[in-house]
Amino acid sequence: MTMPNVPAVQEEYFEDQPTGIEHEVEEERPPSHPSVHADIRVTTKQFSLRHLMDLIEDRGLELAPDFQRNQVWRPSQKSKLIESILLQFPLPAFYFAETADGDLRVVDGMQRLSTIHSFMRLSGFSLSGVEYLDEVEGATFDELALPWRRRMDNTQIFAHVIDPKTPAWVTYNIFKRINTGGTPLKPQEIRHCMSTQRSRDFLKSCTALPEFDQATGFRLRNSPRMDDREVVLRFCAFRLLGVEGYQERAQGSIESFLMEVTNQLDDPKRVDDATLDRLREEFRSAMVNAAIVFGDHAFRKWPEWSDYRSPINKALFESWAVALADLTSTEAEDRAEAIVARARHLMSHDTRYLDSISVGTGDSRKVAHRFTTARDVVKQA
Repeated sequence: MTMPNVPAVQEEYFEDQPTGIEHEVEEERPPSHPSVHADIRVTTKQFSLRHLMDLIEDRGLELAPDFQRNQVWRPSQKSKLIESILLQFPLPAFYFAETADGDLRVVDGMQRLSTIHSFMRLSGFSLSGVEYLDEVEGATFDELALPWRRRMDNTQIFAHVIDPKTPAWVTYNIFKRINTGGTPLKPQEIRHCMSTQRSRDFLKSCTALPEFDQATGFRLRNSPRMDDREVVLRFCAFRLLGVEGYQERAQGSIESFLMEVTNQLDDPKRVDDATLDRLREEFRSAMVNAAIVFGDHAFRKWPEWSDYRSPINKALFESWAVALADLTSTEAEDRAEAIVARARHLMSHDTRYLDSISVGTGDSRKVAHRFTTARDVVKQA
């Protein structure tokens, strides 16, 4: 017996290590917002490094805390950046996004600013492996001679600042296009950088639940590409807005949908604290029930002829987590055998269902099909 004609399961890798997440195969789509040029509002401003460091200290410029990839540069790379500043080499322009409160968030240049801040304000490292300025080798910022410290303080940089009136989805697309890191940021990494502490703390609290670790086999703990935060966000998005909300807002793009929900989680007027608490408990319940029903194969493709433990599939995660969230643990235990049998049959023989969790998973028809299917399996078990 063979699988229906769908793409083979492929796991994503980051820095030569498996992530535990199945690679999503997305279909190319035409732009959802053809009039984007009318919504772009960007100005160019000049800042001294001392001013930027003060803004960071005063929380007027946010470096997206808890973003693990901030610290990927090697010591030699950090030292060469500082040496370039001391030599007065011009730095590439930065991109910031301004909030309605006048605060700034880093869109492009986070690694450079994090390195400069670490050196100038945190004594985070000493210079090593400089090429031209032997006299500063081994020095921290405080150990530099006064003229060098003044040179760094007074260094001017240029930043393109995105106006707060620019729609969030436009800012998101600017972020995607201009980010110049060596490894392109994934959508959840971009959303993290654009969001506020409220949604970050909420998503992190959900990923810290032991029930989440249990349901995912500890595979997503401290995910290097924030896949753990994304699957929680997907659950919350569909619990809050449902498939109907996806069809109304997303225009076939899961990224647009998740950005919209991130904005809602950041706004206590749209999603209050009580709703966040309820979502967290519903998520906890979903994780408990997924572990009861599917065991080690929760949120993974599991055809009838194989017990191989596939990587976690995001489309399976969002649809089954939502479908299982309203069951009690006793109901999950009573229905587990029937749910597993039906789900494995679907993953073995139903090409339409497999297509809905494998290729172009953002298509609204496929979203509706996989959610409806999971809900009906749970209901009829």
